[in-house]
Amino acid sequence: MKIQLETISSPDKSFSMMFNPRLSDLFYWHFHPEYELVYIKAATGTRHIGEHISTYQESDLVLIGSNIPHLNFDYGIKTDYQKVVVHLKKEFVESHFQAIPELNPIHRLFEKSKYGLVFKSESKNQIGEKLFQLEHLNSFQQYILLLEVLQELADNSAVELLHEQSYQNKFSEREQGRLRAIYAYVDKNYHQKIELSEIAEISNMSKEAFCRYFKKASKYSFIEFLNRYRISQSKRLLMSGKTVSDACFLTGFESLSYFNRTFKKVTNENPRDFRKTYL
Repeated sequence: MKIQLETISSPDKSFSMMFNPRLSDLFYWHFHPEYELVYIKAATGTRHIGEHISTYQESDLVLIGSNIPHLNFDYGIKTDYQKVVVHLKKEFVESHFQAIPELNPIHRLFEKSKYGLVFKSESKNQIGEKLFQLEHLNSFQQYILLLEVLQELADNSAVELLHEQSYQNKFSEREQGRLRAIYAYVDKNYHQKIELSEIAEISNMSKEAFCRYFKKASKYSFIEFLNRYRISQSKRLLMSGKTVSDACFLTGFESLSYFNRTFKKVTNENPRDFRKTYL
């Protein structure tokens, strides 16, 4: 499994596009300097951006700021789906839109993308269809249509910020690689018991050194992080209709009472009420 800084090659263009890339069998936790606009049409999937984890239904339209780590939106999808990804060069975004007064709303949109943005309006599917049209246009027509899409997004008030503060990728590339390896291991194994010695070994550290490192890097102990990750996954299961008991044991908790206490601590409500409210 390859987990890395993603290199997006488009030397003669300010933006690049991918149409229907198929990565659903790959856990691709990555980051890149480019800003990313992604639209996916699928029955359901996982939205994992920075520290935010949630589930989208039917479709998702998201704008991700520069160097915010994220998971590919088609990861784990077993049904048919359509996806388009637009990458905009950092230099293009941070000079072009700020320099032209008429494009200031788009500049402010990209400033907000540092939080991670998800668009909730009914028009998101129409915007998604416009993004698919880019595939059949020449470069100038792509630029004009992309400006139209960005202006629509800038005017859209039905938008959710995915982090309370702008996300700061504060680690070196080497540290990013180490943390991504940890996250990938957790994602693959969270449903079963994870020994501290296992996760320390993949980090090439002793258990004591790993605990100090992870606390400094994430502000959580590893157990706290693992519990929070498991609770995020349990929310996804509850939202899909699973029982509280199923959500507990399918996400690696060995005690229903401990799961209930942890869920309440992380979300400020108990899992039964969460499930009832959502369903």
